[in-house]
Parts: sequence; structure tokens; C-alpha cells
Amino acid sequence: MAGQSRKWMILVATIWIQAFTGTNFDFSAYSSDLKSVLGISQVQLNYLAVASDMGKVFGWSSGLALLYFPLWVVLFMAAFMGFVGYGIQWLLIRQIISLPYVLVFLLCLMAGCSICWFNTVCFVLCIKNFPSNQPLAISLTVSFNGVSAALYTLAANAINSSSSPLYLFLNAVVPLLTSLAALIPIIRQPSLDPLPPDAVRRDSFIFLLLNILAVLTGIYLLLFGANTSDATTARLLFSGAIVLLIFPLCIPGIVYARDWFYRTIHSSFSLEGSGFILVDVDDLELHKELLTREGSNLQGNGSAYYLSENGSAYGLTRQKSGESKGCCQSVVGKDQLAMLGEEHPARLLVSRLDFWLYYIAYFCGGTIGLVYSNNLGQIAQSLGESSKTTALVTLYSSFSFFGRLLSAAPDYIRAKFYFARTGWLTIALVPTPIAFFLLAASGSVVALHVGTALVGLSSGFIFAAAVSITSELFGPNSVGVNHNILITNIPIGSLVYGLLAAVVYDSNISSGLRMVISDAVCMGRDCYFLTFVWWGCISILGLVSSVLLFLRTRHAYDHFEHNRTTQLY
Repeated sequence: MAGQSRKWMILVATIWIQAFTGTNFDFSAYSSDLKSVLGISQVQLNYLAVASDMGKVFGWSSGLALLYFPLWVVLFMAAFMGFVGYGIQWLLIRQIISLPYVLVFLLCLMAGCSICWFNTVCFVLCIKNFPSNQPLAISLTVSFNGVSAALYTLAANAINSSSSPLYLFLNAVVPLLTSLAALIPIIRQPSLDPLPPDAVRRDSFIFLLLNILAVLTGIYLLLFGANTSDATTARLLFSGAIVLLIFPLCIPGIVYARDWFYRTIHSSFSLEGSGFILVDVDDLELHKELLTREGSNLQGNGSAYYLSENGSAYGLTRQKSGESKGCCQSVVGKDQLAMLGEEHPARLLVSRLDFWLYYIAYFCGGTIGLVYSNNLGQIAQSLGESSKTTALVTLYSSFSFFGRLLSAAPDYIRAKFYFARTGWLTIALVPTPIAFFLLAASGSVVALHVGTALVGLSSGFIFAAAVSITSELFGPNSVGVNHNILITNIPIGSLVYGLLAAVVYDSNISSGLRMVISDAVCMGRDCYFLTFVWWGCISILGLVSSVLLFLRTRHAYDHFEHNRTTQLY
């Protein structure tokens, strides 16, 4: 039982790590000052944002480090990279030292790489300590990464609300302090035996309580995260946020009192057969066996299932004689995935149409939302709302957090309403084009706030749901490699979309200021009007891609759910 208690302490430690290591989300808070100190153009500033995102390209190095070093050592290596990357930038922006642009680029790259290393540590901790509830553990902890900007805004306001360089100092120091606080639970990792079904349901209920607490935390940060009234109030509000992050430590006590909870509370919730985990390993093996048997019996029904060279099952729709297929029908029906959880090695993965539809949906959805957040500082400045930059960063952060939490909703409501997770992905992409066209149509403060909230909600859902979708479509055992291949779209999108925004921005600077373009500031709606139009059109492409992915995969989800419910009932 002590081991069961300590695993919840580890979960709280991962929440702390995620909450304070999303340091790339507050780039907009100090980007204008960094641009001024370096004397660079908007295009060059965009390359610095790209450098931070390029850290994801080297995320595989954290997995390599785990082969040779203990988990806690890898954690502090990540903290050290962030300390150096952000700390030297703080010295630069305070004009204590002077550095060439190339070195600043490398510092941003190092800082971005540290975030990936922190994420790897958290994923490993969740997978190792919650083998029966991995999706819930990962979804919950990843969600807190979305509130980092709001927490750093509160911390900065509590110290000195007028100092933008303070964000860089906090980015360097706070993750290191958080790693020290999480050290003892991580070192004392328990050895856990497989949980019986009743214990799995008990853990699911505890996750429900933690998600409710997370929602309360998100609402608190949304309401008070950008408060700049005075230092005393800001300190009280920041203390309240810390209390909300510490409060989950009561979970070990809940575990010890599990019998009391089962008698008084748990029995009032109908969690039987709700199936919080969409894809269970044992269910997948049974599902594969059933599909294999079905394949030999469906020849007369107009459809058949075939096994590829590596054993993967694909569904093909047999045409009736004389029936011709349209272009869209051909795309939807060709080599459809008929089985969830089949392992896809990297070479097979990149040859699948499903993967590239998924890649485009992520590239034109979640990634474009991240680039929008990187440009929030300049967007607000161009509209004459520089004083609202921290409020916009907090708004994006908070709604990104809610979007990440919502990614777990399909698992909770599955007993009442079942829908393929790729279908939820499509729904999550809808707000993004709406937001960009709204921003293009109106330059008002209300439109800016509503658009920011919609983009944050949409991209947050995609970021959190992507791990589960990758696992379900292309195999849980290959998710580490396959997901890293998927997120290569983030630095590519950061470069392409950011460069597009920067070129439009610089081209709209008054011609009289061309001589000093590096120090010039673009003012007015035209600075980002074409960018919003282009981003809106691109996000529609991502939406179309996600619809095709849903149409191609829904029958695999339906087969899995049918077989699962048949076995349950």
C-alpha cells in the first residue's frame, strides 16, 4: 500500500514539472524587448522562435540519455540546459553581456530541447507508475503544461509587473527549483504489482477528482492570471495558485482511505464498464483475433480484410459490378486501417496515407496555433494593445489548458456516447479557422480575445490527444518513435508560418522606415491581416485532412468498440 501511495506523489511531481516547464509559451512576453536589444527584424525574431521549437527535433536524445543515466539525472540535465539557455538570454536582455545573433539562436535551441527532455521524464514516470491508466495520467499531466504562461505571468506580476526580462530569469530558475522539489518522490519510485479490476476503477475515480481540481485551477488562473493591480494582490494570487498545485498531495491519503471512499462515494458513481482506457493491450489482442476470424467470413458481404506483409490488417471495400468510384471515395477507401493498435515501424508508418493525413491535420491545426501564440506580442503591439500582451498570453495559456483537459472527455463519456477519437480531433480543429477569419475581419479588442481563446482551446486539445491517437492508430509499443516523427511538423510549421507572418509584417512597415527596419514597428490591422487570411485557409486544409482521416478510421474504431462491448456484456 505504501507503493500505491507513493505513485500518487510521483504523479503530483510530474504535474509540478509540467506546470513550470512550458517555458516556450511565454515567448511573446519578452520577444519585443529581445528584438529591440538585438536590433533584429521580425524575420530574424521568428528564427529565434523556430529555434526553440526545433528542440523537438532532438527530443530523441532524451530517450538515448535514459539508456545510460537514471531518471533523476536526466531530469537535472534538462533543468541545466534550461538554466543555461534562458539564463544567458536574461543577461543579454539586461545588457549585462553582448552576444552575436548565432549564439542567441543556439541558446534558444538549447532551451527548447530542455522542454522535450522534461516531457520525456514525465511520460516515462506516468507509463511506469500507471500502466492501467496511462492515457488518463498522461492527459492530466500534459494539461498542466498549458498553464505555464499563466503561472509565470502571476509570478512576474508578484515580483515586478513592468519587467519583461524577468520572464527569462524565471524560465531559467523555476524549472531547476521544481526539479529539486520533485527529486525525492522520483528517487523513491515504488515497485508496483498489477492492479486488480476494482483497484483500476478506484484509480479511475481518483483521476476524476484530479481532473475536477485541474478545472478549478484553470478557472482560477483564467480569472486572476493576468492581474496587475498591485504587487501585494499579485503575491496573494500567486500563493493561491501554488496552494492549488500542492493540494493534490492529499491523494496519498485518499489511497490509504480507499475503503471509506468506496463505501460512501465510489458506490454512487456508475463507473462499471465505462472503459476509461480506449485501447487496452489485452483488449487489442482479442480484437485482432476476432478481426482475423471475421476476415474469412466477410467475403460475401461486399468487403474483406487482408493482412499486409507485417501482419497489419487493412480493410478494402469491394465494388459491386459496374459500380465506379469517385475521387473522394477512392481516397477514403484505399488501404483503410481495419485494426487499432497494430504496431507500425517507422518505415511502414511513413508509407501510410493515414499517417500523412494525420500529419497534415496536426501541421495545419495544433502547430499553427503554437505559432500564433509566439506572435501574440507583435500582434497586440500592432493593434496598439501592448499593455494587454500578458493578459493575452494568459488567456491563450488557460484555454490551451482547458483544451488539453477536454481531450480526456471522450474516455469519461464513452459509456453514454461513443465517438471515434479521430472524430473528436476533427471537432477540435473547427474553432481554428473560425478564429483566424474573425481576427482578419475585425481588429477590435473583443475579436482579439475571442480569437486567442478559440485558438488556445483547439491547439491544446490537439497537443494532448495526439499521443493517444498515435498509440491507437499505429501501435502503443511504437508510440515513442512514431510520435517523435509526428511532431517534426512543429519546427517545420514554426519556420514556415512564422516566416510568412514576419514577411507580411515587415512589408507593411512604412516605407519611410525602411532604413531602420530592424528597429521599426508595424502598426495597424494590415500588419497581420494577410497572415490571418492565409492561416485561416491553411487551417481549413487541416480540417479537411482530419475529416478524411476520420472517415478512413471510424470503421476500425467501431469494430473495436463492438468487440469490446460484446465481451463486457
